[in-house]
Amino acid sequence: MLLKKRTFATMTTTRQLKVSRLLQKELGNYLQKNGSVFTGGKMVTVTVVRISPDLGVAKVYLSIFPGEGLEEAIQSVSDKVGLIRREMG
Repeated sequence: MLLKKRTFATMTTTRQLKVSRLLQKELGNYLQKNGSVFTGGKMVTVTVVRISPDLGVAKVYLSIFPGEGLEEAIQSVSDKVGLIRREMG
């Protein structure tokens, strides 16, 4: 008997879209108010948020302007992930 390999579609559900839009908006507002403090005055924008099907994991894509000192800004934001999570609830 041949077994077919199961493949799961990567279709985004309505709930995933709603949660990702809400997270993008709220995180954008947070970074607009507080982001320049830990990025050295750089403007940080949330460009895309992708949510896993179980809504347990979110990947957040950021745009940082101006481009000078980009690595330091990325490292600073990465270091503050725990703080951002706590403050956003």
